[in-house]
Amino acid sequence: MKLSRSEFINIRGARTHVRHWGRVGAPILFMVHGWMDVAASFQFVVDELAGDWHVIAPDWRGFGLSDYTQSDTYWFPDYLADLDAMLLHYSPDAPVNLLGHSMGANVAGLYAGVRPERISRFINLEGFGMMATKPEQAPGRYAKWLDELREPPAMRSYPTQKAVAERLQKTNPRLPDERAAFLAEHWSAQNEAGEWDIMGDPQHKRVNPILYQVEEVMACWRRITAPVLWVEADDTNMWQWMGPKEQARIEIDRRLACIKDVRCEMMRDAGHMLHHDQPAALARLVEAFLA
Repeated sequence: MKLSRSEFINIRGARTHVRHWGRVGAPILFMVHGWMDVAASFQFVVDELAGDWHVIAPDWRGFGLSDYTQSDTYWFPDYLADLDAMLLHYSPDAPVNLLGHSMGANVAGLYAGVRPERISRFINLEGFGMMATKPEQAPGRYAKWLDELREPPAMRSYPTQKAVAERLQKTNPRLPDERAAFLAEHWSAQNEAGEWDIMGDPQHKRVNPILYQVEEVMACWRRITAPVLWVEADDTNMWQWMGPKEQARIEIDRRLACIKDVRCEMMRDAGHMLHHDQPAALARLVEAFLA
């Protein structure tokens, strides 16, 4: 494995953990992870990169080694502001290549439209967006959020780090033992009772009281000027919340049509965690696109 180094920086009042691979001074490739994931998750893709890169990957607030929020709710625009601050910190004068997976890709996609001058190329890994909502859903959503605030959320603990690895493999059967063991090491930490806790704030489990506004997202996507590489996995389950597969395809393509310069690729023999399932193939796609 390629060696990485850790750094902690202050981002908008939060102590933020950032992982680096490669040579400082090389072209920057900024990577942002998904929900309940960590920066180390990109290790396998970084190992397969052939070029001279400085890969920078933060743990989002509330995940990994970064600070948890002091409030009882995580607000999605905070991730947008955190990304803006981090890019200003690491590349104040030049646009960067930006790669995001899942939730990270959704944040990065918004950012690429809000700050188009800051992104030279954007790689979206399964950042489809969320299910479209209607105003009539607002009362129920707010009520559900208020109900959830009455009870503190909790995460399950695991007796050993091996049990954490097995949990990862249950979610993703393609994950080989050695990769699962590596991820478990960075995905969990031992608590005072000697068990292993997932390094993610339980507050993330609460419902978001703010409805997802797909038309606002598409308005941001229309402003993206960077070339976009859109990568889906052929065995993903991320489209299921959009309905039957044929119906989901129509909605995904409708959203894709908002992006001016987009190249679409399908990753074979991969699920949603395609950067774990096919890191070599993904690295080749990314470097060919960036070239």
